[in-house]
Order: sequence, then C-alpha cells, then structure tokens
Amino acid sequence: MLPLVAATLHLPSLPWHVTVLDEVTSTSDWLKQNATSAPIGTVVFAESQTAGRGRRENRWIASRGKDLMFSMLLKPVASLDKWPRLTTLAALGICKAIEAELPLSPRIKWPNDIYLDGLKASGLLAETISGRDGMVLVLGIGLNVNTLDFPPELSATSLLQKLDSPVLREIDRNALAHRLLGCLHAEFQRLDDGYGEAIAEVRERSWLLHRQIRAQIPQGEVFGRVLDLDEEGHLLLETADGAVQTLASADHVRAVR
Repeated sequence: MLPLVAATLHLPSLPWHVTVLDEVTSTSDWLKQNATSAPIGTVVFAESQTAGRGRRENRWIASRGKDLMFSMLLKPVASLDKWPRLTTLAALGICKAIEAELPLSPRIKWPNDIYLDGLKASGLLAETISGRDGMVLVLGIGLNVNTLDFPPELSATSLLQKLDSPVLREIDRNALAHRLLGCLHAEFQRLDDGYGEAIAEVRERSWLLHRQIRAQIPQGEVFGRVLDLDEEGHLLLETADGAVQTLASADHVRAVR
C-alpha cells in the first residue's frame, strides 16, 4: 500500500493547505477542533479514522491505507443561503475526478452519495460551524478506492472493485487525490454564476432521475417518481396524487424501482 504524501498533493495554483495524518477520530472532527487556528483552505487526509461519520451519525467504515478520507475547511464568498450548493458541486467534482482517472461512470445519488452500478462508493457530509473567520463550512468526503471487502449489510463498493482488473492491484491514491483537489476547486468556482450549468451536468449523472423512490422528510415518509432537479439541485418528486413536491433534503432515500 502506497502511503499518501502531502507534498505530492500540493500545487501552488490551488488554494489548499494539505495535511496527511496517520489516525484521527474523523478528519471533520479534527478540523472542527482546530477551526480557530487552521487557515481557510485546510484539507486534512487521514490514513485511518476510528469514528468516521456520515449523515445522521451513521458510521463511515474504511480500510486503513486503502481509501480516501478527507475534510476541507471552506468559507465561500457567496451568501450563506447558497452554501448548501457546495455539496452538489462537490459531488460533481468527485464524479469528474473519477471519470478523468478511471474508465468508470459514477452517478450522483441525491442528496450526498456517489454510486457505481447501484452501490455506494462515496459519501459527503457538510457542517457549518464557527471558526476564527466567523461562519465556516467543514466538508467531509469519504471515497472507497482500494477496499475489496465490505460488511454484508452495506450496499457498498470501491473503485478498484468496479474496475475488476486482472492486473491492477492498487489504484494510486496520490494521483486520484491530486485530481480530486483540482476538480473540487474548479467546481467550487461555479457556486454563484455558473451553478445553473453545473446542475445540468449533475442531472446527466443523476442516479435517481425517473426512478420511484421512498424518502424520509420531517413531515414523514414520501413516495413518488423523480421528475427532475430544480435550479438549486433540489429533487422534484411526483407523488401518487399527481402533485409535484420539492425536496430540499431527505434521509433514507431509496429507489424502489
């Protein structure tokens, strides 16, 4: 297993301050604990997490030294109401990085997962906190790269597993991480004026589009067919009575056919 090397992930043209740690509870926890001293643009990778988290405190399981687990400290210049767009842009950036490095076709499973052939390969978690520069955003990303074995209760996969190559034994995580940092930076520049074009690209990669789904929202469970994404990237759901409901967020989103 080739280790991650911070020096190989740094480019003067990118605004990231990259650190690689051996083990942390989670990279997002580390950033939140150091938010008053870490500069904006700090990116923390870890070879191992003892308490990685997804949405709603779900545990994120990853193998030591095989996958990519990192968090970014961001302070978008756009108004606070536009900050949720960053999760959508990050999902698009992850897809583009994978597409550029590997012969794979990732899809975005709204609201915060990346799928390969119907299985989860990546997840994102954005949290707004108070830092030394006022309100800041911690964006955590987990990407299954080289892990080949997953607990049977998880519907998960990895990039290497989906490549199914008879000769490739390990994907170069440094090269992939370098590509990710470049793609994420490029997509984040579309937070304001270029967001409409970004949504069109997200729509092309949507895993839920035209599927029947069930999802949990604060008012209860909803069921319907996904018609489209609106201009904010919210889900447009046609319910059984023919009404169209806009979902800005949801939990336990699952396709039923």
